[in-house]
Amino acid sequence: MDISNWLALAVGFLLTLLIGRFLIPELRKLKAGQEIRADGPRWHAGKAGTPTMGGIMFIIGTGATVVVLGWRQMLAGEFAHLYVYLFALVFGLIGFVDDYRKVRQHQNEGLTAKQKFVLQLAAAVVFLCLMRYEKLLTNELYIPFANVTLTVNWIVYLIFAAFVIVGCVNAVNLTDGIDGLATGVTFVVMVFFTVMTTAVYGAGLSLFPSALAGGLAAFFVYNHHPARVFMGDTGSLFLGGAVAAMAFALDMPLVLILVGIIYIAETVSDIIQVGYFKATHGKRFFKMAPLHHHLELCGWSEAKLVTVFSLITLAGCALAWLGIQGII
Repeated sequence: MDISNWLALAVGFLLTLLIGRFLIPELRKLKAGQEIRADGPRWHAGKAGTPTMGGIMFIIGTGATVVVLGWRQMLAGEFAHLYVYLFALVFGLIGFVDDYRKVRQHQNEGLTAKQKFVLQLAAAVVFLCLMRYEKLLTNELYIPFANVTLTVNWIVYLIFAAFVIVGCVNAVNLTDGIDGLATGVTFVVMVFFTVMTTAVYGAGLSLFPSALAGGLAAFFVYNHHPARVFMGDTGSLFLGGAVAAMAFALDMPLVLILVGIIYIAETVSDIIQVGYFKATHGKRFFKMAPLHHHLELCGWSEAKLVTVFSLITLAGCALAWLGIQGII
């Protein structure tokens, strides 16, 4: 990380921290309280009414940082950092609609699964085509460790990429189930993308992940256990979009297997639970899915879960770093 990255991180942190001071009281006034799922851990019932949609604070904080500190780059015709932010923002808006419907209807369901899927898939396709048009995305698939790049038919690559993006976005959304978990894990991922982008491509694109890392560090001040605010789908879908967009903007989607190891574990645990439940006509493989709820019921505290999952993510990022040494 160079000085511009540290500056973006600091500005993102300070802006998000400041926005949070004003946003949380406003969310309380709007009665934008989270409805807790009825089948969740019983002790989560005490979290009912905690303001949701708090992701707005790091979305605005990151956006302001990207625009202000990236203004000179944009005047020079470099817009990659802005495209990535806007892509993540579209997913954040989908999440905002979902959160708003939940708050208005006072229930834990907003948009239907089909509505979310269609909107997310459309956003993914538009982003990929835009990046392709701007010559910021190729149809070459880099394989870490092997240091091999495969050229894939563009249509095949587009289909593959669109479904990877939608899967990544929803995996991050699943991870947002306890105080500080998605925040802590994604902070580590954004620091990795900052370092990786700076090393491989220079400081231009790295403005976005460094600004978001600062925003997440500030959000954690409000979101660690016991959380004063939840990010809601507004925040978690934005983060999912940010993670996926960075991987594809770098032309290295396969690094998601390592840096997103927690997101994948959470998703796989949910798939196993549903599949096992249907196959056995009512039995459960885990005490509760996704994985973080199972571990909660095994006696893990929320603080322990955030720490362990963040450290596992750090280990995954370290492996991913080793895997890309062939192009640095």
